Amino acid sequence: MNLQLSQKPEINLSAQLYQFIKLMEMPALELRAKISQELESNPALEVESDSIEIPIDDSQINDEDAYFENTSDPGFIHKNGDESSDQQQKFIEGVLTRSETLQEHLLWQIQLEPIAPNIRRLCEILIQNLDSNGFHITPVDTLLQGEAPNLVKMATKTVQVLDPVGTCVQDYRESLHVQLALLPDAPDHAIQALDYLELFNKGKFAEAARKLDCSVKDAESIFCYIKTLNPFPGQQFSIAETRFITPDAQVVRRDGEFRIILNNEEIPVLGLNPFFAKISKGKGDKKAKSFARANLREARWFIQSIQQRNQTLLRVTQAIVERQRAFFEKGPGNLVPLTQQALAAELDLHESTISRIANGKYLQTEWGLFGVKYFFTNAVNKNAPRQYSKESVKVMIREMIAKEERRFSDQEIADSLEKQGIILARRTVAKYRKELDVGSSYTR
Repeated sequence: MNLQLSQKPEINLSAQLYQFIKLMEMPALELRAKISQELESNPALEVESDSIEIPIDDSQINDEDAYFENTSDPGFIHKNGDESSDQQQKFIEGVLTRSETLQEHLLWQIQLEPIAPNIRRLCEILIQNLDSNGFHITPVDTLLQGEAPNLVKMATKTVQVLDPVGTCVQDYRESLHVQLALLPDAPDHAIQALDYLELFNKGKFAEAARKLDCSVKDAESIFCYIKTLNPFPGQQFSIAETRFITPDAQVVRRDGEFRIILNNEEIPVLGLNPFFAKISKGKGDKKAKSFARANLREARWFIQSIQQRNQTLLRVTQAIVERQRAFFEKGPGNLVPLTQQALAAELDLHESTISRIANGKYLQTEWGLFGVKYFFTNAVNKNAPRQYSKESVKVMIREMIAKEERRFSDQEIADSLEKQGIILARRTVAKYRKELDVGSSYTR
């Protein structure tokens, strides 16, 4: 036996730091759901009001931000004036909200279920482990290893009967089994018939009838009934066409200047429960004081994390408006090259922080709704005298195709762009054209 020393790089994240990183990534609606969970689990945390105004340290705002209007409103957040209030309401109502994900829909129902906290905790873990079909991603035995089997079974059954019925299962066959077991009008032998779906699909009703010990007519009726069920109940929440987006911030122009408004309709203002603060400083029971102090400490950290998340989002949005002012003034065809790395260096932030704060976030502009990531685009022809972003070139291609009656070839588009100082290979044009979904082309 030999003793050897070895070194390997590891990053150990505390629970608080991990929570902060996750909060940075959350869009407005996910953050509100997280706040609801935290309010339920931490009695030292309470809602002070249903709207939020983020205090921003003036030292964080660059001096060169001259084109942002000077205002006593910290962080460019609107107050309750008639004009700004009406505009904010119109902004929220006009954009609507994105439809729920399967997880959000199930978690909302779980919050309303009269179940014990330990069962609710297991239900939430199970829900977060579901794929777009409503099936387990990680096997339950692995996911909840070490948990009491009877509690896991209770939690599983609790989720399975939520709307849509038949999620939290292993596969489509188990989903159909759960649905049939809950339907009072299900035909006799319907659950048993799930073992012979292949026979039904091949039209072998006589063979299926023999195995079910019923008539061929009854077998056909059973199969028709099963076909009315949805074997993939979660998919109704993953249809991209039905999803709307809740913007995390709005960029508005007033008197030629730009102003950033955070979406404060979704995030309540949080505070500390004064009763817990009193207990923590009192002379009462030591266990009660320790419990109060622990919860107050967690509550303070959670509030500070949300504030820092919003301050960072505001700083990043402000910097994007500064660097992409041509876009906000003239429209999508005027994006300039901008990388997350460059913006991170400008704001003295880590590039991963920019990535997290941009992930899943959306800005409402007068030109439409755009993901924050949309404003980060690489340069085309980096050595050319004038820099064009990839997105601006794609807009030029779209406009070029829209103006012409005949169908341009990829090479013709490349030749036209070259006359404007933009050198692109034909295959690159074909790639951009596919991304734009502006129809196929021919080559020559």
